[in-house]
Amino acid sequence: MGRRNELAVFRETFARDPEEADFPFLFHVRGNGGVGKSTLVRQWEAAAREQTSCVTAFVGDDVHDAVEAMEAVSVRLGRQGHPLKRFDKQLATYRQRRHQAEGSVPASQPAPGEPGAAEPGPSPAGTVAAQVALAGLGGLVPGAGALVGAIDPQQVALGADRVRAMLNTRLRSHDDVHLVMNPLAGLAPAFLDDLTDVADRCERVVLIFDVYERTGPVLDAWLRTIAFGDEYGSLPVNVQIVLSGQLRLDTRVWGDCMGQVTEVSLDVFSEEEARTLLATHGVTDEAGIELVLRLSGRLPLLVDMLARSDPGRNAGIGDPSETAVERFLKWEPDEERREAALACALPLLVDEDVYRAVVPEAAGGSYAWLRGLAFVSPQDGRCRYHDVVRAAMLRLQRTRSPARWQEAHLRLAELFGRWRLAMEADIGGDSDDRWGDAAWREHRLNETYHRLCANPRTALPDALRQSAHAVGLDVATLRRWAQILGGAGVDTDSEVLVSWGRRLEAAAEQETPGVAALSMLLRAPELDTAGRALAYTIRAEEHRDVGDDEKALQDCVEAVALTPDDARPHAGLGETYRVLGRHEEAVAACSRAVEIEPRHALAYGSRGDAYRNLGRHDEAFADFARAIEIDPLYAWAFASRARVHEALGSHEEALADYTRAIEIDPRYGWALGSRAWLFERMGRHEDALADFARAIEIDPVYAWAFASRARVYEEMGRHGDALADFSRAIELDPQYAWAHVGRARVYEEMGRRDEAFADFARAIEIDPVYAWAHGRRAQTYEAMGRHGDALADYSRAIELDPQYMWALGCRGEMYERLGRREEALADLTAAAELDPRSDWILNSRTRVLLSLGRHEEALADSVLALEVDPEDSWNHFFHGLALRAAGSRPEGEASLGRAMSIFTAAATGDREAVADAYGGMVVVHCVLLDGDGAVARCDELLALSPGEKPVRERIEELELLGRILPEARPCFERATRRLRDGL
Repeated sequence: MGRRNELAVFRETFARDPEEADFPFLFHVRGNGGVGKSTLVRQWEAAAREQTSCVTAFVGDDVHDAVEAMEAVSVRLGRQGHPLKRFDKQLATYRQRRHQAEGSVPASQPAPGEPGAAEPGPSPAGTVAAQVALAGLGGLVPGAGALVGAIDPQQVALGADRVRAMLNTRLRSHDDVHLVMNPLAGLAPAFLDDLTDVADRCERVVLIFDVYERTGPVLDAWLRTIAFGDEYGSLPVNVQIVLSGQLRLDTRVWGDCMGQVTEVSLDVFSEEEARTLLATHGVTDEAGIELVLRLSGRLPLLVDMLARSDPGRNAGIGDPSETAVERFLKWEPDEERREAALACALPLLVDEDVYRAVVPEAAGGSYAWLRGLAFVSPQDGRCRYHDVVRAAMLRLQRTRSPARWQEAHLRLAELFGRWRLAMEADIGGDSDDRWGDAAWREHRLNETYHRLCANPRTALPDALRQSAHAVGLDVATLRRWAQILGGAGVDTDSEVLVSWGRRLEAAAEQETPGVAALSMLLRAPELDTAGRALAYTIRAEEHRDVGDDEKALQDCVEAVALTPDDARPHAGLGETYRVLGRHEEAVAACSRAVEIEPRHALAYGSRGDAYRNLGRHDEAFADFARAIEIDPLYAWAFASRARVHEALGSHEEALADYTRAIEIDPRYGWALGSRAWLFERMGRHEDALADFARAIEIDPVYAWAFASRARVYEEMGRHGDALADFSRAIELDPQYAWAHVGRARVYEEMGRRDEAFADFARAIEIDPVYAWAHGRRAQTYEAMGRHGDALADYSRAIELDPQYMWALGCRGEMYERLGRREEALADLTAAAELDPRSDWILNSRTRVLLSLGRHEEALADSVLALEVDPEDSWNHFFHGLALRAAGSRPEGEASLGRAMSIFTAAATGDREAVADAYGGMVVVHCVLLDGDGAVARCDELLALSPGEKPVRERIEELELLGRILPEARPCFERATRRLRDGL
């Protein structure tokens, strides 16, 4: 009874139109412990469920961040027939991508045609993001303002950029990177979209967040944003949110919205309300009423509890000064039930299995009685005591008999330990696999709590070691573990445990919570050797995740020194060496890991990728095969093995492995994008477009997929589509330098050079050391005849990346066109050293060597080019020229004839292939002194309207060859005039 007014406040909302401007959609129920907040909001939930079409979700303090809160809402709505399908799918993707990011990963690869380039400092976007994050920290975490003011946003941004760069190498998809770095931005929109669908089908949706004094610090910002902001979308008007807790809402978060919050403050019962409640339980004897009022202080929880115990019959028993809980236990006449009530206060949560394991056998059938007690509330199929009552019962048992207290907690610890071990037999795998299982983790947490309660001092080392595992999983688990340590400290009156709980919770709020928590653990004298090794190993993983690879290496070395016979530190050391490019050492460390643990799939995966980088392809194949044998669903191993197949030119095998990775994980963006690029290289443009379209369907704001599809459109000559996709990518990510360069190329091909230069300039402004941007701008300068600017940009690109073979080749060809043949030869030779199997470079050097009269060297290069690709028309063409120049005219004529046959056969493909074929035939006709045939092919080429670029390329080729073959110069000049006239 009582609370009629408070019940009416909520019930009345169902008679109102949610579209009304002053409709109360956000309630905050506040009051001290025991005043009945949870009871009231449960009654509100029941009132909502009575409506014709209303669904509810009740979320307690078992969530530790906004992601877990959204998941809890999804689970509860799903049970009522309204699953949040898009959110659930995105959540699954997030967890898969997070697992990929934290596991063994492929080395970075630049975009096609783009060299790698280091970043000297944070991007403008990173700096802005860091400043926003710091401002948010100062507004959300009490007392953080001074700390925030002392942090340099540039340094934070640099760290964020390094994390982003690292994740780009691991996940390939920019949007997967964004999802891992900022899960709320990726998950909350899907959550609100699904919630909107539910709200469209229902009269009302009510979301209740109880025990908000505990969850508020981690849910405030998210709830404030979905309730009043539009960052993630709009909250439907018929969704009501109820917050229930002991504290006032934090004005630093909610301040400007407090006017729209309906506050419901609860206090102890008035005497009239207390008497009314007692009357409903049949307590009418004045002596009994006075006793309850005195013992309970009119606290609703205790009034109800004492009323149920028939105080009138027991009013004369015992000393009135005893606590209300003690009186309740004495008033229960059944001795077994009294013991059951006390015993069931010890576990954090009780289900029937726990009940039967801990209560006296005679009371074993009374679980239903326990669930009906006033201070026991249901929670996800289990039940929990109200904090006020549980705290009193724990205090009573601990002080009454410390020995029995210890024995009882040890029995519970052993119970949860047995359940944990039973699960391990089913889960198998290593500790990471077990920690990833929520049910196993719950048993481990309960076991640790009870061991701490039994003996805080002796159980602390193991609890700290388990805390390191918790750090390695995620921040929510770290918070949960910190709360368990702190809670055990409160329940045992151990200041040491309370302090550990506070410090670990504080670490969870740091910018790098894992590193902060693990560094704290490593300073603890209580942490044993195995715990220290584990902490170093996991801190190394945390360092790798933020790009601090040298720090990661130091930690791995420390871990291996502490536990040389443990596989995990060796595997971590091997992975760190691989990330650092120290592949021989990576192989050695991973070999030691698999020697210790022959079924360590991640160690085989890391070693396989190290072998790939060393060019030891057979050994890479063997390791990836072993990793897949151990874990047949190891999608990353399939995708990484595909890269080995690609390196060997085995495109069909690579395609099969990418496809298998995608079958295992249909939302594996990196594998999907890699397969699309492989399709593009295989000339299967439509298949590439289909893969990119699938990626965009999965994630409509996938900037990388738009930019990559634009590149395929560009290859197909569909410049309008390419331009649209590049522009969409830039709209989604204005700092996307590669997309700016890609769009600049399309503008240049469309003759819109002012816009092309603007995009080149923007890309270089975003990233001043972007070698690819300088190289591509050089190409545009060269096409305009601005040779000085072109050479300057090519040289800058090579200065930024001395391994940039494409820029060396382009500058070499430019030197050739300018008549600077020795410089051309030097550049082309340097390019050939970088890639000895580039037939483009070999053919270009063949042409320069012929112009220098070095015929034997030219012939040697043409032979090498033919070995690279015996079916390439241009390889046969330059081989024919070199043979004729070396005095083997008949063989040369045969090779030129072979080139003409291949060009002719290619003139039936897509427009780009046909244009290249006609251009090649023009050149062969000229070399064979067939001027009429050359002009006819020129007309066929021009009839295709191929654009300016391919025509100019043929003109340049004709002019260069005219210098080598003076006897064919008239034919070259005639064809050149015809092409120039057609521009």
